[in-house]
Amino acid sequence: MLAIPLSCADPAEAFRALSGQPWSMLLDSAAAHPAHGRYSYIAAEPVRTLESLDGRAYLDGRPVDGDPFAVLAEELARHARPEGPPGPAPFCGGAVGFIGYEAGLRLERIRSRHANPGGQPEMAFGFYDAVAAFDHAERRAWVIAARPEAEARARALAARLEGGGASPLGPIPAAPWRSELERDDYLARVERVLEYIRAGDIYQANFTQRFLADRPAGLDTYALYRRLRAISPAPFAAYLDCGPRLCIASASPERFIRLSATGEVETRPIKGTRPRYADPAADAAAAAELVASVKDRAENLMITDLLRNDLGRVSRVGSVRVPTLYGLESFASVHHLVSVVTARLRPGLGAVDLLRAALPGGSITGAPKIRAMQIIDELEVARRGAYCGSVAWLGFDGAMDSSIVIRTLSITPDAVIAQAGGGIVADSDPADEHEEMMVKIRAQLRALEEALG
Repeated sequence: MLAIPLSCADPAEAFRALSGQPWSMLLDSAAAHPAHGRYSYIAAEPVRTLESLDGRAYLDGRPVDGDPFAVLAEELARHARPEGPPGPAPFCGGAVGFIGYEAGLRLERIRSRHANPGGQPEMAFGFYDAVAAFDHAERRAWVIAARPEAEARARALAARLEGGGASPLGPIPAAPWRSELERDDYLARVERVLEYIRAGDIYQANFTQRFLADRPAGLDTYALYRRLRAISPAPFAAYLDCGPRLCIASASPERFIRLSATGEVETRPIKGTRPRYADPAADAAAAAELVASVKDRAENLMITDLLRNDLGRVSRVGSVRVPTLYGLESFASVHHLVSVVTARLRPGLGAVDLLRAALPGGSITGAPKIRAMQIIDELEVARRGAYCGSVAWLGFDGAMDSSIVIRTLSITPDAVIAQAGGGIVADSDPADEHEEMMVKIRAQLRALEEALG
């Protein structure tokens, strides 16, 4: 394994040399944290691409047999690097991309009633044997070649990142937002979720809505990501250029699943939200109210139990643990309740098996999971797409880390899409749920509204 030291320490600045290049990916720990925000990664010029559209897998744009998850596992195995000493970062080459919400629906054999008029991929991954890794704790960076045949690509990537030829960020022209649901319609649909809860169908469902803006001519999608990053830095932020049909600009605070190369698993479900305040006393009061909230703690517990069950499907018997329940974590715009669930993967299983068992994430579906997803599909007015899916890297060595795609902008050839929602439980108040949804989405809306020029 070759590791070429880099002098540049800011991955978001270094990535400007690659922005606009198809299949360039930035996994950006924009809110660095020693436990779950230490590393950032840049990947470009994949040796192969995998996309899924309407359940069909495509390698390098050509259709292939097999379900997309099986193809993903096969390609990882085919490119696996030989055993050797560990690299300087957890990810030293593998697949980088996303799995959308509807790909998760297919795993549970739920067919969405919503069309896909833009032909957006349900899954998109590039396979990279040369990646740049940034260690924020040590303030060091490298370009890493996963195997000898990748050394020339690694040197070329290092030269581009060190070259200082990054173009200036482009404009973000004005583009007003429009909501797909008026407030009264949103409240009525939340009330319909509550009727299902009272009838005993479910205990909880995560109901969401979209805000749309026409994509302005000349929009610099990476500049839009940088604005979102500045407003709402997050430990699982990402910018993914998935080709001509989709870019993803994410400021997610939520880990989905982390898997070590030796089989240790961690997931960090988020349920419970309060806004941040500039006044320290008001901010502390909001955090204390969240920690004491019976409703939010119950909501968090339901999803923690759901994820315990999902991990239990592929974990060693007795290995599932909850080391943290109702932990308070504070981000740029909001306070959250975050729990932590750990486990150990069963021998013979890998990262793709873990994703099959857990997608879509419990924190953005509900409980019981399948019935909640059916109700979500009935009451929401459009596909979720990348939103509520997962951005992930899957290493050639078997390790993985992934996020839940929330606090995210999906950018298509025609539109910029923002989406937010919340978990509805028996004592939810529709008006409060609408207010919480607006708190969660304000950073995405501001990213376009405030960067006019």
